[in-house]
Amino acid sequence: MAAAGGCCGALYSFLFEYDTPRIVLIKSRKVGLMNRLVQLAILAYVIGWVFVWEKGYQETDSVVSSVTTKVKGLAVTNTSRLGLRVWDVADYVIPPQGENAVFIMTNLIITLNQTQGYCAEFPDKTTLCSSDQNCTAGFISTHSNGVQTGRCVQYKKQTNTCEIFGWCPVENDETVPRPAFLQEAENFTLLVKNNIWYPKFKFTKRNILPTINKTYLQSCKYHPKTDPFCPIFRLRDMVDAAGQDFQEMAVEGGVMGLQINWDCDLDRPASHCVPKYSFRRIDNKDSSHTVSPGYNFRFAKYYQTAEGVETRTLIKAYGIRFDIMVFGKAGKFDIIPTMINIGSGLALFGVATVLCDIIVLYFMKKKYYYREKKYKYVEDYELGANETYGSQAECCGVR
Repeated sequence: MAAAGGCCGALYSFLFEYDTPRIVLIKSRKVGLMNRLVQLAILAYVIGWVFVWEKGYQETDSVVSSVTTKVKGLAVTNTSRLGLRVWDVADYVIPPQGENAVFIMTNLIITLNQTQGYCAEFPDKTTLCSSDQNCTAGFISTHSNGVQTGRCVQYKKQTNTCEIFGWCPVENDETVPRPAFLQEAENFTLLVKNNIWYPKFKFTKRNILPTINKTYLQSCKYHPKTDPFCPIFRLRDMVDAAGQDFQEMAVEGGVMGLQINWDCDLDRPASHCVPKYSFRRIDNKDSSHTVSPGYNFRFAKYYQTAEGVETRTLIKAYGIRFDIMVFGKAGKFDIIPTMINIGSGLALFGVATVLCDIIVLYFMKKKYYYREKKYKYVEDYELGANETYGSQAECCGVR
C-alpha cells in the first residue's frame, strides 16, 4: 500500500506541479569568480576552438580525386647470365598503369627458356625421394611447380626429387640477389598528376600549379624546402623521407605511401589552395618478425620458337609499390553552420549556472540557507465562486 501510495504521489507531482526558475542574487566572491571563470573558458572555447581553429562558420566538403603517374629512368646491368643489358620503363614498371599506385621492380629472380615437359622438382621436404615409392603420380601441392609423374629422378649430384610435368627447368628462388639487381632504381623519377574536385563548391584544381611552366617541370625535383610544389619525385628521396634505406628495401621490396593533402580555405584566394606531400612506409618492417617480408610476385613473357615450341621467361619480381593516397577537406563561409555554432555556444553558458548551483546547494557551508532562498513552494488554493484575494477586492472597491 505504501509503495502504491508513493507511486501515485510521484505521478500526481509529475502531472500537476510546475517548476519555474527563480533568480537569486548571491553575493559571494568565490562563487561569483568561479562563475565568471567558467563563462570565460566557454567563451574561449567557442571563439578559439570552434570558430578560429575548426572554422565553425564554414560549410565543408570532401575531396574527389584522380591520379595518373609516369616513371622515367634507365638502369644498366652486366651479368654472366644476361650479359650487358639496359632496363627501361617498359621493363621495370609492372603493369604500365595502375589505379592510384605504381610498382617499380628493383630486384628479380629470372628463369630463362622454360618449356612444357618433364623434369626434377625443386627439392624440399615434400619432394625429396630415394625411390619411386616416395612419389605419387598425379600429386599436386600448393607449392608444386607441376604434376608428379610417380618417378624419382636426379635433381643435382646426390640429390633426388620427384619428377613433375610442368614448366621446365623449375625456378630456384631459394636465394634473393644481394645487392638488388637494379641498384640504379634509386635515381628513377616519378611524376604524379593529381586532379581534385570539391563538388559542393564547384572548385577544381591540379597539383601542377598555374605557376609551374614546362621548363621548370623538365628540371625540377621535389624538395620539401626548395621545391615543395614540384610533382616529380626521386625514388630514393621518398624512401629517405619515410626513414627507410632504399638499397635495403630494394632487395625484398615493400610498399610506400605517397600522401597528398588538400586542405583548402575557399574564403581565401584559390592560389592558397596547394597540395602538401608526405611519405611513409606502409608495410612497416619488423626486425623481430621476418616471415615473408617485402613485396614480390611472378609474371612471364611468352615466346614461340621457329619449330613452334612455346617457351617462356619466368620472372619473380621484387620491388616497391607506391600507393598514392589523396586526402582533403575544403571549407567556405555559410550562415547555417555559423548560426548553429553560435546557438550551441550560447547554450553552453548554462553550464556555468548549473556548476555554480551544484557547488552552492551541495558543497558550501551555508547550503541549507541557500536552498531556502533558491526554492520556494507555493500551494494551489482552490478559490470559490465568490472568493477573491484582498488586494483584488480593494483595488476594485469590493468590501
